[in-house]
Amino acid sequence: MENMAGLREFYRGRRVLVTGHTGFKGTWLCHALRLLGAEVWGFALPPVWESMYRLCPPEVHSVYGDLRQIGLWQVIGRAKPEVVFHLAAQPLVQTGYERPLETYEVNVMGTAKLLEGLRQMGGVRSVVVVTTDKVYASSVLPCKEEDRLGGFDPYSSSKACAELTAACYRRCFLEQMGTALSCVRAGNVIGGGDFGKHRILPDCVRAAMGGEPIRLRQPQGVRPYQFVLEPLSAYLLLGWRQYEEPALADSYNIAPAAGEEVTNAELAEIFCQCWKEGASWVCRQAEGMGPEREILRLDGRKIAERLGWRPMWGLRRAVEETVRWAKCMEKGGDLRAETLRQLHTYFQEREDGYDGAGSER
Repeated sequence: MENMAGLREFYRGRRVLVTGHTGFKGTWLCHALRLLGAEVWGFALPPVWESMYRLCPPEVHSVYGDLRQIGLWQVIGRAKPEVVFHLAAQPLVQTGYERPLETYEVNVMGTAKLLEGLRQMGGVRSVVVVTTDKVYASSVLPCKEEDRLGGFDPYSSSKACAELTAACYRRCFLEQMGTALSCVRAGNVIGGGDFGKHRILPDCVRAAMGGEPIRLRQPQGVRPYQFVLEPLSAYLLLGWRQYEEPALADSYNIAPAAGEEVTNAELAEIFCQCWKEGASWVCRQAEGMGPEREILRLDGRKIAERLGWRPMWGLRRAVEETVRWAKCMEKGGDLRAETLRQLHTYFQEREDGYDGAGSER
């Protein structure tokens, strides 16, 4: 990502399709692509009322629809994308417990419908399928890309199935068509504009705004938390590099720097320090919640060695920027300007070689 000039040159005027563009990560990705000069098409369900997309929508050709329906194929035909980022999904662990069949339908068959559409339409050169750090069955940490897939719960399992589907389409169809496809497994992302339920930072923001203590259901749980632009920068880099070097198409972990994994309690404490105003947290076991793996860690060396991507912003910086976005919203500020400020700052610091600790790489 340090070659920002090359990245801008690649995406300038490039036709790009983003599925799931109305979601948290999808909205940030569309803003990033527009900043890089891409012509962006989006396909997703309509945004929920409380969402980043409604608060500061990106300038894209937006089409609303269900990933499981063939209407997506019509959008592919109209957009004629050269690069596709597939983010559309049922993204929540707890919703997977509540609606497992729907979770499999969306995450597995929805992915298959997209890939079949790309196979039939042709013309796409680069596809990035976004899954999750939770696809692994291995209990040996940190998880490496070659470890066995499985997933602990319906959501995680459905994402592992989506990876198998994508690998099959790549092997049997897309490679022969000149289409490079990679799957990316990112850690838990945080950032302004996330309103998801049962996610720690959105829960922290809601509690702090309401003047209530943050309730943690699993304080000792460990997750590879990272700022939202970290994985998105890796997606953008991969979308470009595998377009030009199809042999790079593979599966990649997108992990924070070594030593940046923290417990949920430590993350909540950092949030309280950044938010101030008397913010605090307590342990409160939530009823009716399905079990989750307690510890997740990813090995991110593969993408560093093959593409030169490394994380840049540390966890405290990630929380600080998340708090800044939330306070801008709380005060009725210009959220588009704040979003673009964070994008400009992140891209500029990556170009300058800033490593998140104030030193140069």
